[in-house]
Amino acid sequence: MPLLQSRLIGCAAARRALSNPSLHNSIRRPIIAHHAPAATLSRRCYAIDLTSIDDKWRKKWKESKETVKPSDRLTDSKDNHYVLPMFPYPSGTLHLGHLRVYSIADVVARFRSLKGDKVMLPMGWDAFGLPAENAAIERNVAPEKWTTSNMAKMKEQLELMNGSWDWNRELSTCDPGFYKHTQKLFLMLHERGLAYQAEAEVNWDPVDKTVLANEQVDSNGCSWRSGVKVEKRNLKQWFFRISEFREALLEELEALAKENAWPERVLAQQKNWLGKSTGASVKFPVLAMGHDIRAAIEVFTTRPDTLFGVQYVALAASHPIVAKLAASDPELQAFIDTIPGLPADSKVGYLLPHLRAINPLAYHEETPDATKVSLPVYVAPYVLGDYGEGAVMGVPGHDLRDNAFWKEHHYDAPVRQVLSASEDESTTAMENEPFVEHGIMSEHSGSFKGKHSAAAGEEIIKLLEKAELAKPVEKWRLRDWLISRQRYWGTPIPIIHCDTCGSVPVPDEQLPVKLPDVDWSETRSGSPLESSAEFVNTTCPKCNSAARRDTDTMDTFVDSSWYYARFADPHNQDQPFSPEAGKTLPVDTYIGGIEHAILHLLYARFIFKFLASTDLLPQYTEETYKSAEPFKRLITQGMVHGKTYIDPDNGRFLKPDEVDLTDPNKPKVVASGRSANIAYEKMSKSKYNGVDPSEFISKYGADATRAHMLFQAPVGDVLNWDEGKITGVTRWLQRLHDQITAIAAEPCEKNTSARDYLAAKHGRIGSASAKELAQWDAEAGIWRDVQRTIASVTASYDEVYSLNTVVSDLMILTNTLADNTTASPIVKREAAQALITMMAPITPAFAEECWALLHPSSPSIFESTSFPTTDASLAELVRPRVQPCAVQINGKVRGVVNIPPPPAELAGDELRDWMVKEILQTEEGAARFSGGQYDLRAAKRAIPVRGGKTINFVLK
Repeated sequence: MPLLQSRLIGCAAARRALSNPSLHNSIRRPIIAHHAPAATLSRRCYAIDLTSIDDKWRKKWKESKETVKPSDRLTDSKDNHYVLPMFPYPSGTLHLGHLRVYSIADVVARFRSLKGDKVMLPMGWDAFGLPAENAAIERNVAPEKWTTSNMAKMKEQLELMNGSWDWNRELSTCDPGFYKHTQKLFLMLHERGLAYQAEAEVNWDPVDKTVLANEQVDSNGCSWRSGVKVEKRNLKQWFFRISEFREALLEELEALAKENAWPERVLAQQKNWLGKSTGASVKFPVLAMGHDIRAAIEVFTTRPDTLFGVQYVALAASHPIVAKLAASDPELQAFIDTIPGLPADSKVGYLLPHLRAINPLAYHEETPDATKVSLPVYVAPYVLGDYGEGAVMGVPGHDLRDNAFWKEHHYDAPVRQVLSASEDESTTAMENEPFVEHGIMSEHSGSFKGKHSAAAGEEIIKLLEKAELAKPVEKWRLRDWLISRQRYWGTPIPIIHCDTCGSVPVPDEQLPVKLPDVDWSETRSGSPLESSAEFVNTTCPKCNSAARRDTDTMDTFVDSSWYYARFADPHNQDQPFSPEAGKTLPVDTYIGGIEHAILHLLYARFIFKFLASTDLLPQYTEETYKSAEPFKRLITQGMVHGKTYIDPDNGRFLKPDEVDLTDPNKPKVVASGRSANIAYEKMSKSKYNGVDPSEFISKYGADATRAHMLFQAPVGDVLNWDEGKITGVTRWLQRLHDQITAIAAEPCEKNTSARDYLAAKHGRIGSASAKELAQWDAEAGIWRDVQRTIASVTASYDEVYSLNTVVSDLMILTNTLADNTTASPIVKREAAQALITMMAPITPAFAEECWALLHPSSPSIFESTSFPTTDASLAELVRPRVQPCAVQINGKVRGVVNIPPPPAELAGDELRDWMVKEILQTEEGAARFSGGQYDLRAAKRAIPVRGGKTINFVLK
């Protein structure tokens, strides 16, 4: 029988409903299946109502939670397990991506709970941010009102997912009770010198009118949110000194890589963002004609071996030399003004007419003449002012970007290559194309010719170091975290600016600094907080003079950098969390999208390391706090893609009413009658491929939706959402419910375990009849499959990424039960209990319903039992009485016979002789292998393998 074949008999409407989603909704809603006599199962006609089962058990769970007060805190017991999905932004609607991540989180939490752990699975809201403020401007409604309404809607949607959220720990980052402690965190950092204000060139979003961190600007120089081209401005901004922790942030990536605790892709992205590079700072003296410029141009390079090949020097627009020259050069200033509008890969440049640079190797006697020629100096947009020294040495022969720039400005000038892949220089790159690898120094490298470039680079720096023209240095890509935002809907920065006292922290007793009411009917630019005189004007906490509050708010990533810790103690009014609650940290399993690999996760790691240096996390010491990590294990789920219909004539995305789905497998364009193209793409309104999880759940039930979601793809893979495929899951649940109903109706000796029953029965096998042997085979087969499934499913739950195999394994075990109806009720009932318990994390309401059928007076399955463990004590007793053995002659299979499994103690010649004897005792073996061309007794050699499941005979 096929894996998912329906066992419903006698009711065409019910069968059609389970195989056709549209019919399922159109027929009369069936009642929930209850106990039914086994004899009537083959004739009854009904389908289980999964949505009603969901409703029933959600109500019971809610009632039980109301009678048992949830613990406010966990202890630091080793049996605690903190599961946390990344909390959502309250946009007002959950999408299938939310459903996927929250289903995974709930499955992990329920599994750990059944394993005996005390689990924490909280939920909250990442509620600050620009979307709410933009909505306030568009709709003339306060961000708080809009956000609160959205949170209420999304909470209702979340509760439909059959999750086991601890709503007692619910928090919202826009609640003053939360952001009071975000402000405390700021002040703790400020007190340690890790929060500071500085003038800086910043990324300015002219649409959202706010400053963006470097991480919020894409590779094309556009805002991550508005998509507009970012401008550069100089403003006084607040920073967190994340650079203080950069070594620890880098070093601990190795610890997170152990046992695949964090995905390799995330670790690689973080390492790249930290960007530690070891190289040298090299000074290029300058010749300035008509200008008083005496300072050398300092360049950071990781390839000093290419110094002989430098053909130009390029400066960032913000370089001090450029600023000085621009003051008297209108053309240069005009060029600088165009830079913000240029693409990131622009090759344009401005040649500084009165400036030349000297290669520091020019002062070395053995340097070739070509290297001694003075170098042109350009202002180039591709040079970053905040990396290195804001200057690069251009080496067209050994750098792709430099090569492209050189060809743009010196298309007819040769490219100089100073190293090659081999000593004879025959394997160097094509002419005028860069050779970017390490290699052997060429004849253009003077006395360094023939040396390996890595060793030569070190010697070159030592040579220049003696002349005070170079020194070894270490550089990082990471910059301090800019947290200032000139917007309203965020945590106010708790600083007061006094003309006498300077920047003064708001006293602890005056926290939180609350957001004022703002009239959103007015249009304004800049920070909305500046328009509130009541908010801005205050007194200095030190001298009581008139003063002004800081009108910036914090980057919302500050909220998400520590919210996981607040969940441990969400009602503490005096501290972010108590040291006692802090012992429950870090998070054991953190689940979320790969898109947060850099920003959120890096900031959370930094803040947790800082918190570990305080009294809030007493489990860390002065020696260990930098090794602290907020998330022991990180699970990154793949995206959910929706089925997208595309017009083949013009590539236009088709709306639902523009597609004829009479035959779902052959969709047609209504207007033209042509077959529509189908693709799976990221869900979006513009592609008309979005799916509302609430509608799907109301149609099929939350448990079926969860199982379908997890069954379709491994957790880390992209999931191509196909509604039609859910029928396989609904059939499985229907079929299993039928089996549980039948098993529950059978009389059963409740005081005898399956293990004791099988052990006792094995002793009577020698005198058993053929019918009794058939029953034994069925019972032993069920026991073996249950043990195999427990081992496989437990491993999959632990591994998380292969939750899809949990569903498939449970479907196979369901088939085993269905195919062995002659087994004892004792064995079937115990197998059914194990199956139901194993599926409970994925389909909790359905499992509760089935558990109640087997145990009508028992409480919830999550309170009554624990996750099954394997029992190897009967392994030898329940081994199959016979197993297939493939008989090979000279390497080719010539037949398959059923023989007993060989005794474990047999090996070598004894095993061979035993197998030959058993094969020839079978009817087929005697007929095919006792004489003629395949006479086994004439074999020169026999090689048994795979525990007696294969034997190869070598004949002459």
